[in-house]
Amino acid sequence: MACVLLLTRLLPFSHRLTRTSMCLLSLFLSYLCYSALFPADTIMQKSGDPTPSCQRAPADGANRRIQKSLSCVLPPSSVEASRLRGDQRPPATLHIVRNDTPSPPMSNLKFGNKKLPNAIIVGVKKGGTRAVLEFIRIHPDVRAAGTETHFFDRNYDRGLEWYRGLMPRTLESQITMEKTPSYFVTKETPHRISAMSRDTKLIVVVRDPVTRAISDYTQTLTKTPDLPSFQELAFRNQSLGIVDTSWNAIRIGLYVLHLENWLRYFPLAQIHFVSGERLITDPAGELARVQDFLGLKRIVTDKHFYFNRTKGFPCLKKPESSGSPRCLGKSKGRTHVQIDRDAIDQLRDFYRPYNVKFYEMVGHDFKWE
Repeated sequence: MACVLLLTRLLPFSHRLTRTSMCLLSLFLSYLCYSALFPADTIMQKSGDPTPSCQRAPADGANRRIQKSLSCVLPPSSVEASRLRGDQRPPATLHIVRNDTPSPPMSNLKFGNKKLPNAIIVGVKKGGTRAVLEFIRIHPDVRAAGTETHFFDRNYDRGLEWYRGLMPRTLESQITMEKTPSYFVTKETPHRISAMSRDTKLIVVVRDPVTRAISDYTQTLTKTPDLPSFQELAFRNQSLGIVDTSWNAIRIGLYVLHLENWLRYFPLAQIHFVSGERLITDPAGELARVQDFLGLKRIVTDKHFYFNRTKGFPCLKKPESSGSPRCLGKSKGRTHVQIDRDAIDQLRDFYRPYNVKFYEMVGHDFKWE
């Protein structure tokens, strides 16, 4: 109707127009009429869009893709519609495909992910746990937490995800480790580690329990100068040779009692014992056995160590990227407090039956005499 009205208005003036102008005017009017009769949306729907009733609601950002998908749903066919009765509805056939899923961060692809530990150095205090950790972590397939986490004895209520967050990033082929020497003597720890993973490999660094107790006392004395004497703490009655097993420095050395608790949750083959004495005299040999236990290639060898006569302890030779060798801290290799010889002999007599039973249980004589 609009086209007819426009044409009647222009006819009185047609005698004034040239033939060319009339042709152009006719084409223009034809276009206007065609556009009015056949809107562009109708043409597009018929030619390419199978959903003529598709209404795309305006949206911003990430919601636009979802709103487009949700607003463009094919209606049921006539056959399907004829089957619908009452409250019946067509089965849900809409599948939203998200193309905006973020790709894995490049940092994860390059540096790995944080994983729960495959192996844990669980003890013992003043046995040489720090040395084992520092020596084994130079292996390219080992990554270790630098500080003691105390998760299984002090922070268990924080949960495994908190614990995982303390671990270093590791590649799929690398082993994640941590060390907390108080685990070995904490009653609840074996069960808790087993609940995390029964496949966890355990490393225990043991040392002559008498020497270990003196080393423990020496360290505590540096922090508490007014501490009672070693003999006062170690004995309930020294003249009768009655040892005070409630003192932690003495209790830790009862290895066989602690091991019995661990064997309730882990097979002996899953626990590796490192000799604290041989770790000083033959660090490469002890590390070779640790690498075998962990299923690693023997990369840490005697070429990595030298003996520091001042500390009386082995140190790592300097890496090519460093200008100095790596020795353990000042607390390692510390001169022990002098203890009365009679007290030492009494303690050796006390520990002897426990040591013998421990040797039998692990199948190795550590020769602590």
